[in-house]
Amino acid sequence: MELNLEEVKREVIKPASVSGSPRNDQIQLSLVDFSSPPSYVSAVFFYNNTTNDLTSQKLKTSLSQTLSRFYPLAGRIDDGSISCNDEGAVFTEARTDLLLSDFLKTLNNDSFEKLLPTAAQGESPTAWPLLNVRVSSFGSGSGVAVAVGVSHLICDASSLFTFVSDWSVTTKGNSNDITVNSPVFASTTIYPPANATFQVPKMDALTGANEKCVIKRFVFESSKISELKSKVTSETVAVPTRVEAITALIWRCATKAASSRGKNGSSMITLAMDLRLRTSSDVVLSEDAIGNLLTFFFLSKEPESDMEMDQLVAQFRKAKEGVNEMVKASATSAALGQNLMSKAFEFMLALRPETNLLAVTSWCNKRFYEVDFGMGGPVWVGPSTTSVPENQLCVLLMDAKDGKSVEAWIGLPEQDMAVFMHDQGLLAYASLNPPILI
Repeated sequence: MELNLEEVKREVIKPASVSGSPRNDQIQLSLVDFSSPPSYVSAVFFYNNTTNDLTSQKLKTSLSQTLSRFYPLAGRIDDGSISCNDEGAVFTEARTDLLLSDFLKTLNNDSFEKLLPTAAQGESPTAWPLLNVRVSSFGSGSGVAVAVGVSHLICDASSLFTFVSDWSVTTKGNSNDITVNSPVFASTTIYPPANATFQVPKMDALTGANEKCVIKRFVFESSKISELKSKVTSETVAVPTRVEAITALIWRCATKAASSRGKNGSSMITLAMDLRLRTSSDVVLSEDAIGNLLTFFFLSKEPESDMEMDQLVAQFRKAKEGVNEMVKASATSAALGQNLMSKAFEFMLALRPETNLLAVTSWCNKRFYEVDFGMGGPVWVGPSTTSVPENQLCVLLMDAKDGKSVEAWIGLPEQDMAVFMHDQGLLAYASLNPPILI
């Protein structure tokens, strides 16, 4: 069902206070920050209980209070750093006559993207607000969508969760649970500082990818995941994770879809890994540290190889454990950053023209369904894939509301997707865009 959204109001929210904890006037971006796509890492939280006097004014007031602790998000990009100048975050109010239940029952990606925060048209990415919020009210008081976007130049998905969690607690007024000190913006704790003259090659330039991808949502129910995990179990990996099992299936089916139309180049997959809590005791990185605190591992598969899914899972596990060991063995943050950058350059050297590169990110176990602004937990949380270039093959995995099932947002070239979405090997475990019932 088409979503007609009317923008009602757009304003700037500034930090409530600039006193208290010591502040930095500038925060240095890392090389990884600066090479991230100029986009927002976003999620949309849907609530159907709007009887608890959750007014826009209440959200704005609590956002202002939260920005006092997350004050760099009220700043702007200035060359290779953030100027903490309190210019503020953008807060947009919108409304539609459509009922929330009708919207979710007939969810489509085009309508969903209308709810996401956006920058002003034609505006340079470096001038964008680092935090952008859009609150959309559905018809007849049936619900509200709170969409939050943080700049990928300073935040990853874990950073987004840390911010939204703090903001929701502030809105509810549970002062005992509110973070007292500002969180640590820690990108340069690991990675070297950004150099504005350094240009990271774009992936499409390295792989020759030039086809626009279409995004489809698939849902893996917990019972089907259990079946899939049993199928990919081996002597090497006796207990595969949900992410390992689902990723192996998706990669196999996506490679098959590409081969069906004569795309027989090598296939490569990357899986992002959160560095928080993986580091050694000598490199302290807390769970709520803010920044692009990620690394990844990658695997390649030549066109003539037909690896079984249990073998793929075993390779995932081996590669992941190799990165974990390297991270743990890095005695200093400088050594860790150097090792991680070497791994990234190794990946870029391994890419070849016509490589089918699939980038996988997991938001599983991020607890987004615990974000409560005073209306109870969200009835559904939707992640945004707009931070991914439109010609990048991608997978974003996220917990469903029950915490056991998984939603997969998958981006493939249109012709590949036409084959992929009808693959019976995939559909034995996943459903294509089932309705969200509330």
